[in-house]
Amino acid sequence: MHDINHHTHNLPHSTYITMSFDISSHIRTELRDAADPATKKTFQRFFKEEVKFYGVKTGTVGKIAQKYWKNVKSKDKQEIFQVCEDLYRSGYCEEAFVVSFWVPHLKDRFEPIDLSVFKRWIETYISNWAMCDGFCNHTIGDFIEKYPESIDELKRWTQSKNRWVRRASAVSLIVPAKHGKYLDNVFEITDRLLTDTDYMVQKGYGWLLKEASRHHQNEVFAYVMRNKKVMPRTALRYAIELMTKNMKADAMKKDW
Repeated sequence: MHDINHHTHNLPHSTYITMSFDISSHIRTELRDAADPATKKTFQRFFKEEVKFYGVKTGTVGKIAQKYWKNVKSKDKQEIFQVCEDLYRSGYCEEAFVVSFWVPHLKDRFEPIDLSVFKRWIETYISNWAMCDGFCNHTIGDFIEKYPESIDELKRWTQSKNRWVRRASAVSLIVPAKHGKYLDNVFEITDRLLTDTDYMVQKGYGWLLKEASRHHQNEVFAYVMRNKKVMPRTALRYAIELMTKNMKADAMKKDW
């Protein structure tokens, strides 16, 4: 096994696909077997759109992801990406969650070109908020920490026709914003999404403002007050969630 791992970078593309299918099918079988009736019963209620799911508890998905990560982590990054794409192709939430668990472990191997791969995955395979946030919060958040100049690309994502790419432009900065980073960029992305009519995008940038307010409450409050006339109430309510009672009252007041 050691020799196979060691020489994967010399393997033809067709061999990658065979290995990818093999690992994916094992993961699929384990997820199917781990389906929990209670989880299956309640899963759909978290989503407005129809979603595909096995009904596996999040903790169990994490354990399965961890188990198979040990098998794939020493492989060539492109081969791991191939397995990820194969998992995404099924459309099942839990398989997407395995990808969200794996890819941040590759952050030391990230290269600038990877962002275009991640964007294509979002455009092609992401179909609900849980898939979007699970992937973007950590994978793209970690990517941005390594290549902060790529925030310019996130700004371009705000103009995408794809709702999940637009939401991704905001939620990819959640973790850094929570630690007080990139405030000017947070406001610039929010400016571009401000009047977006999609409630999933509104919730995404509202959440981003909320996290930014942990370290920059006054600045975020001033931003909300400046823009509350045009900011959808959905986004506004998220943005002010951590603020004082008085701040919330001022922000919610329709005084124009």
